[in-house]
Amino acid sequence: MTRKLTFLFLIIFWLFSSVNAQTNTQNPAKGGKGSQMYYEIKIYRVTTPAQGEAMDKYLRSAFIPAMHRAGISQVGVFKPIETDTAYGKIIYVFVPYKAAEDYFRIVNVLEKDKAYQDAGKDFIDAPYDNPPFARYESVFMKAFSSMPQYRAPKFSTAPAQRIYELRSYESATEAKALKKIEMFNEGGETGIFEKVGANAVFYAQVLLGSKKPRLMYLTTYADMKSHDNCWSAFRDSPEWKRISSMDEYKNTTTKTNAYLCHPTDYSDF
Repeated sequence: MTRKLTFLFLIIFWLFSSVNAQTNTQNPAKGGKGSQMYYEIKIYRVTTPAQGEAMDKYLRSAFIPAMHRAGISQVGVFKPIETDTAYGKIIYVFVPYKAAEDYFRIVNVLEKDKAYQDAGKDFIDAPYDNPPFARYESVFMKAFSSMPQYRAPKFSTAPAQRIYELRSYESATEAKALKKIEMFNEGGETGIFEKVGANAVFYAQVLLGSKKPRLMYLTTYADMKSHDNCWSAFRDSPEWKRISSMDEYKNTTTKTNAYLCHPTDYSDF
């Protein structure tokens, strides 16, 4: 049964790749190289400090080391900033994959990794009446052609000072969603972020997950001042004013959510 489900999901990913072939053109201005990667964001919801501590222990001591052993060299873990109402309630885990098939490979690897099973036992086999999280969801995405590979930022500031902004753009229809993706790729929106120093980790189309159709991306900053300066420069950019006023890109999004986070001290990003 597991093999049949895996085969079914692989067919779904192949169909997504075929349908969205028009978004696969490289953008020379951005200098994108290599095949478009796939990303997963796990969104864990916790309700108590004890659950938060259990999640930290699991991610730090079991999950991330196991992912490293499995060939995923960098895993990101982020939490909402202190002034956010979601502070202490959500944990974002970012996992990059070179290919869609790697997701299923990693699932099998973790099942057979004894070191992972031992280190993560308290999390994996927690009592039903004392779980380490309330719920979690996974969002699976494909990188934009204008930035086909993720990029880890490098800052000299402490993790508690850094600001990572995860954004979600929802669209009314599939056509409008593809048009918004085109705005990033061929329209040059990713290039504008590059010019203002937004330090993007990724831009991606959501393939599987909630609130579709939508795209998500993650930009990073040394501190809040850098964040505010970059966004001010972006909004004042002549290139942004030009493309945002174009009729073909109007009404491409219906809802935008921005989540400001700090990376944890054990995050690879």
